[in-house]
Amino acid sequence: MDISQEDSSFLADLEERIVKAVEVVTALRKENASLEEKLSTATSGQADSEKALAAAQQENARLQKEVDSLAAERKQVRARIEKLLGQMDMLSAG
Repeated sequence: MDISQEDSSFLADLEERIVKAVEVVTALRKENASLEEKLSTATSGQADSEKALAAAQQENARLQKEVDSLAAERKQVRARIEKLLGQMDMLSAG
């Protein structure tokens, strides 16, 4: 094999390697773009979830206050009924 055939073979091999490298880089860029899009979607979804969680926590706090208020009111009503029943017992006994 003479020098021009070696050079030609070397150049063909180099060209093939370059083409493969370009294909790999192109595929990696596409994959990177896809992953960036997925990350953006996930980040947006996380922000939405965090907002929903904050709203749910506020609603939970509001409902807890309402339950506490109703429990206190129930306690007051019970005390008043017991007092009235006691007065009725005194009327019955007297």
